[in-house]
Formats: sequence, structure tokens, C-alpha cells
Amino acid sequence: MMTVFRATSIVFLLAPGAALAHTGTGAHEHGFAYGFLHPLGGLDHLLAMIAVGLLAAHLGGRALWLVPLSFVVLMAAGGAIGFAEVGIPYVELLIAASVVVLGALVAFRTNMPLAAAMLIAGFFAIFHGHAHGAELPDGNSPFPYAAGFLIATALLHIAGIVIGLGLAKLSASGIGQRIVQASGGIMALAGVVLLTRLL
Repeated sequence: MMTVFRATSIVFLLAPGAALAHTGTGAHEHGFAYGFLHPLGGLDHLLAMIAVGLLAAHLGGRALWLVPLSFVVLMAAGGAIGFAEVGIPYVELLIAASVVVLGALVAFRTNMPLAAAMLIAGFFAIFHGHAHGAELPDGNSPFPYAAGFLIATALLHIAGIVIGLGLAKLSASGIGQRIVQASGGIMALAGVVLLTRLL
């Protein structure tokens, strides 16, 4: 277990500067496909969205769909703000901070009211959405592009939920819980590294 933890930690710590998903656009990047790939192209988005799913799986019940839904809905709102070219301060910093916070919530198996989990997920979703929306390729319709990144986000949430619920089945020995917590800790650590690169 410690070997896996160390190996994964090294991968995250040595992740290249391109780990941030916001690298600009090119003429060949457009529409649904580019929107779909955008969240998958950066470690910051990838980790935060999987962490939302892991948190939802930990909380269980209605959180399984309400926490991810709050993220997707407010991400769409943030995307609309980005499409409108309305600036929001500290977007990149808050995206990196979301990885730290969401990872820590998973690592510490934080129990919280459903409303609080939805509020935290939704708050950070606005900044993730804004980052995507602000990078709409010139001359392209925002609708297929937005559909792409929203569907990709939902799928990453589902992946986190499936992983969390699957590992929970190993809870009799406690291994599954420890793996999820270790994953959350690694995510939080990766978020700290991303933050330091921005400061």
C-alpha cells in the first residue's frame, strides 16, 4: 500500500507544467470534441471532478446525485460568464484550491450536511466553468462546446462515484477506505503543488 502511495505521489509531484488545463486554443480545436477533451487535459480539473464523485460516494444517499448535479449546474453558469467575457478574479488560484479542499474532504472522510457539500462543490464549479468558457475557440458556438465539457465533467463525477462505491465494498478489512483516503491526500498534495506554481 505504501509503495502505491509513494509511486502515485511521485507522479503527481513531477507532473509537467501542462498539468493546468488552460493552455490556449488553436484553429483546429472546436465544438463538442474540444469541449469534451478540455476537462480531461488538465490535472487540476481531472482531480477536482473525480474528488467530487468520491465525496458524493462517501456521503451517500441523495448526495450521490445532488453533489455532482450542483457542480455541473454551477459549472454551466460559470461557463456562461466566461462566454460573456466577464472577468472573475483569481480563477486559476481557486481552481487549484478546489483540488486541495476537495481532496482534503475525501482524505479526512469529512461528514457534512448535504447542503454544505453542494455549496462547496457548486462554489468551486463556477471557477472551473469560467475557465472553460473563457477558452471558447474564436468563431465557435458555445453550445456544443459547453455540452462537451459538461458531459465530460459528469462522466468524471460518475467515475469518482463508481470508484468510491467500489472501494467501499472492501470496507470489511478497511483497505478500501484507506485507499480512498490516500487518494484524497494525494489529490490535496497535488493541489498544493499546483497552487505553488501559480503563486
